Amino acid sequence: MGTFSKLNRYRAAGESANVNNVERFGEPVRSLFTSSKVFTLHHRIEITDAEENVVYRAESKPISLHDRTDLFDSHDRPVAHIERKVFSIHQRHFVSMSDGTEFQLSNELLHLIKAITNIEGLGWQLRGNVLGLNFELYDADDSVIAVISQKMLSLHDKYCIDIYKPQYEKQVVAILITLQHMIRDRENASSASTGSSSSSSSGG
Repeated sequence: MGTFSKLNRYRAAGESANVNNVERFGEPVRSLFTSSKVFTLHHRIEITDAEENVVYRAESKPISLHDRTDLFDSHDRPVAHIERKVFSIHQRHFVSMSDGTEFQLSNELLHLIKAITNIEGLGWQLRGNVLGLNFELYDADDSVIAVISQKMLSLHDKYCIDIYKPQYEKQVVAILITLQHMIRDRENASSASTGSSSSSSSGG
């Protein structure tokens, strides 16, 4: 569905690139895919290439206030460490790459249907469409780095990453993993808020 859809641009490994991405940016240089069971998001996520070979894996602490996650390559070498800052209005996530690069994202992006958030430390922007489950990543020169798309109506968290600047692949993967955690945090907060409202209504 995603291959021919302009609303949701997700596609599975082996399928051709999404028509909207190709029209706007050309064929991606490389594409990666991730799938994780919803209830194991905070344990392990595997990122595969078009041939379904595992190229990265992310492991999170099962119970952690700071939501600490470590990203490794296929040879178990550290790639990035991701950590959430607690007691922050926007629950900022800090990313430390193994090469010393550091940047941060804030989930204020996810409060609107369409919004732009700066990735502080890189000078990049993540432009998102939460309803369409599509996110575009741009560098400081407004040149596209990657397009991230999530599969709609799936029991698993499935993502496709079309990469246009492969030299930034590791940063892109780290941003994807952070984005997954941000979306999960948002959903959990929304569920908690709904549950609290229901309890207040029934109690009143």
